[in-house]
Amino acid sequence: MSNTKNQEILLKGIGASPGICTGRAYLVDKEGVNLVKKYPIGDDQVEDEKNRFKSAVKKAADELRAIMEEVSEDFQEHANIFEMHIVLLKDKMLYDKTIEIIEEKKVNAEWALKLVASDIKLKFRNMSDPYFRDRAEDIVHVSERIIRNLVGAEHVNIGNIDKRVILVAKDLSPAETSQIQVARIQGFVTDRGAITSHTGIIARTLEIPAVLGVGDATGLIRNDDIIIADGATGEIVVHPGEHTLAKYVRRKTDYEHYRAASMRGSHSPANTADGVSIQVMGNIELPEEVVSVRDYGGDGIGLYRTEFQYLSRSDFPTEYELFDKYRDVAEVMNPKPVTIRTLDINGDKILQNSSLTDEANPAMGLRGIRYCLKKPDIFKTQIRAILRAAAFGNVRIMFPMISGCNEIREIRKLMEQAAHSLDKDGVEFNKHIDIGVMVEVPSLAIMADVIAREVDFFSIGTNDLIQYTLAIDRGNRHVAHYYQPLHPAIIRILKYVSSVAEDNGKKISMCGEMAGDPVHIPILLGLGMDELSVNPPSIPLVKRMIRSLRIEDAKLFLKDVIRETTTDGVLNQLQNAYGKILSDEMFV
Repeated sequence: MSNTKNQEILLKGIGASPGICTGRAYLVDKEGVNLVKKYPIGDDQVEDEKNRFKSAVKKAADELRAIMEEVSEDFQEHANIFEMHIVLLKDKMLYDKTIEIIEEKKVNAEWALKLVASDIKLKFRNMSDPYFRDRAEDIVHVSERIIRNLVGAEHVNIGNIDKRVILVAKDLSPAETSQIQVARIQGFVTDRGAITSHTGIIARTLEIPAVLGVGDATGLIRNDDIIIADGATGEIVVHPGEHTLAKYVRRKTDYEHYRAASMRGSHSPANTADGVSIQVMGNIELPEEVVSVRDYGGDGIGLYRTEFQYLSRSDFPTEYELFDKYRDVAEVMNPKPVTIRTLDINGDKILQNSSLTDEANPAMGLRGIRYCLKKPDIFKTQIRAILRAAAFGNVRIMFPMISGCNEIREIRKLMEQAAHSLDKDGVEFNKHIDIGVMVEVPSLAIMADVIAREVDFFSIGTNDLIQYTLAIDRGNRHVAHYYQPLHPAIIRILKYVSSVAEDNGKKISMCGEMAGDPVHIPILLGLGMDELSVNPPSIPLVKRMIRSLRIEDAKLFLKDVIRETTTDGVLNQLQNAYGKILSDEMFV
């Protein structure tokens, strides 16, 4: 599509950091990285080519260390991201394999690296968990930095931009994003990326609007084009007309007032209008994010994903390495609860001391608790670390991908063994911690009445529960529109599990994306959720919505919802019952 006539163009991406900005586009040029060509080398050139590659890797590591030293205090909590990129530079799958390709195929280093990086990206993107699919972007960023050094391309220095602009790029690495000067950069738009990418996390730390995964923003937007970026809806308007500009000025003003009002109450309890207290917690993946949860007024950590420490290593993390991170989080949040989810990953896909095995359907393969029970020594190391951390705070443990009672009974045996070994070692620990399960597999939901006798709490993982119940792969664009949190089948499953929890005196929480959308709060309150765990920036918004509702009204409302047979019917019920509140509270 041509922009020559400056017609208004609407683009759609993923809202990764809320807020609205209007300004001139500044295209970040990364040409050179995308122009890698293949050429053969002779036997006598192999050693030189390998050394050229090694020098480029060393230079990339030096560059990242320099960036780490220069970043402001605001980014210190994200230092682990840069450390992970430095580790990835020497990752066996990336580093050793590239050298192997140079030797075997007698090709130039940048082409060998491109082949290897493409293969690794494919393995990540075939994973079912969005968090791990998005780690493919880290491989892209690391390989691009090496390639820039190999081909002599200019490195992007975002910090040198000296005018008020909106950045538009194919992608921005965490290192590049960390150089953004908030006084000059109003927001950014990228072709690639997702809400859980590290770039998205840093954008939310900066609190500037970001729209990722637009597809072809760099092809449709030119330097100095006037654009509007809405980091909440993921909308980009190119060449906005006067009516559109006026509309977004109003939306920006409304959003800023709404956000300010929400933040003012972020540290107050989330009590409903009829006096029922709901705990609103934060989801984290890096220990440093605990600061963000605290700053946004979180009532604890409802989901601490522990996979980060296992990524891209040549060995498994030691018990002390795990314990050290878990203890930090527990101590910072104490006495508020910290819910640690055990390793939820197909380890053979990530850990370099395991043989790579491809699975035709990884979403239903050897992942989560299945992998952990198959590798009990690895699992017990993590359990020992969690029990040790529990001596320093209010720690709970949660297990993913449980499908029945046998797995829980196996887990309890391993926990007893871990506690016994810690006692024998004379190490300080706490074995009396609450045990919970993620409700993600439909079989567990169906068996909830039996499972309730085995655990202390349920936590609804809606991302996988919806995927498995509706047979939908959200990563498949042909069927992604069928992924509907308000599908009547999903609501019925949630109603059954919540009723079982209530009947058995068990706490029930939700830590999936559904919990972070204020539209869903009336239904979740009607279901009787005790806790909601969301991305930290969503905590004030969810709390504000809870305060505007009455539990008794929500329970009566759920009786009407549960009779609906279509998603549209559920949405109509929401609009009829809560349209005014949603409009006022959600800035729509």
